[in-house]
Amino acid sequence: MTETEHVRLLDSYDPNDFYCEMLGKDASLAAHTKPVRYRLGQLPVDELRNRARDAELELYNFGITFTVYTQKEAIDRILPFDVIPRVISAEDWAFLERGVAQRVTALNCFLWDIYHDQKILRDGIIPKDLVLGNPGYRPEMEGLDVAYKNYVHINGTDLVRGDDGGFYVLEDNARSPSGVSYVVENRHLMQRIFPDLMSNIGIRSVSNYGQKLHEALTEMAPDSVLDPQVVLLSPGTYNSAYFEHIFLAREMGVPLVEGRDLAVENDRVYMKTVNGLREVHVVYRRINDDFLDPEVFNPDSMLGAPGLMSAYRKGNVALANAVGTGVADDKAVYAYMPRIIKYYLDEDQIIDNVETHICRETEGLNYTLSNLDKLVVKPVGEAGGYGITIGPRASAEALEECRRQLVEDPSNYISQPMINLSVCPTLVDAGIEPRHVDLRPFAVTGKSTWILPGGLSRVALTKGSIVVNSSQGGGSKDTWVLE
Repeated sequence: MTETEHVRLLDSYDPNDFYCEMLGKDASLAAHTKPVRYRLGQLPVDELRNRARDAELELYNFGITFTVYTQKEAIDRILPFDVIPRVISAEDWAFLERGVAQRVTALNCFLWDIYHDQKILRDGIIPKDLVLGNPGYRPEMEGLDVAYKNYVHINGTDLVRGDDGGFYVLEDNARSPSGVSYVVENRHLMQRIFPDLMSNIGIRSVSNYGQKLHEALTEMAPDSVLDPQVVLLSPGTYNSAYFEHIFLAREMGVPLVEGRDLAVENDRVYMKTVNGLREVHVVYRRINDDFLDPEVFNPDSMLGAPGLMSAYRKGNVALANAVGTGVADDKAVYAYMPRIIKYYLDEDQIIDNVETHICRETEGLNYTLSNLDKLVVKPVGEAGGYGITIGPRASAEALEECRRQLVEDPSNYISQPMINLSVCPTLVDAGIEPRHVDLRPFAVTGKSTWILPGGLSRVALTKGSIVVNSSQGGGSKDTWVLE
């Protein structure tokens, strides 16, 4: 095959009028991707497929999996990986960094306030019942002082890019965002499989995430502790993200523990070791609030450690993320984020929200019911893409069922216009075709906020689909932020 034919192979790719992460609106708008496009153009499609098979085999061999739960069984799968990277310019990244950092700062201000003075509720900026009646609100956190007023130590902000080339925030993940292990492993995989594609492009590294996370977590330890012991608390091997728990513990160089490995004595937390008890000062917990401490939350929980909340309240241990952060990443609270940012920071939001209609409000409900076939309707408490009705693509029966649920329980829903998500060239059976993508950058906050230069680019592998979630057939790409 000649060089010209190689280039034509990539040139035959058609983004179908969607904004393309590789081409922009036209190739002249994406000068930063030119070296990558040229090098991809030199690869015959057979070689691309062979390397993609090698990548998939490595994922199996390294056990880089997540668990999909069905009604009958739990199935370990690799996260499908597409070998054509998503490339982000230095200018776009600088903008996203500022926007994500602003959002994390506002979320922490909001959480401190609602668990202390509740000024934002008294001033009527956000409805009181929306916060205090929220399942994620934890009265046990009222008056509890956390180090540096920092509740959201690890945050994942889901972003999309629309037809106009602009980025929008789709949702905040302030409880226990997952997926960062794939960001790092995808990069290592690409370095092994595609060294020729990456050479001298100037791609910012993602390899120091574990170090940065460990530094931030140790900053949260009680002041009197000179050499804090951090542990990662996992629900165990049956959790869908267990691979990530192992990965993060290894990257930080800290023990991976389960609830049964911890003991609380005199309001201090200890880890059981072969040499006896060793005090723990920071717990990076990947367990939901409900299961963290059976003495305070779900009494039937076998996953947490009895007495953990008492030690937390006494300031003898730090929990990351803090208990009660779920109220901040509720989809209804998300709709108020522009007001929250303005209230605490006296700034306009840097990255816009997607226009959101709050169905608990009469105006929002009426608008949603009148435009059901044009909107995406989401339950406020669900994650993973479940429970969503995509109006423009839904059947008449599905729209009618959605209407019934909205009327029955309007407070449980928001609606948004359908965003034409940007696309990336993606290797599929038929060749290279456009597939929709989103982006989840990860922010790590100790005394200050650091954002991993890149993020999880999830890709909807099914043709025409906009659902990128791994649990529903989505995959991922390596995300290259250019220096």
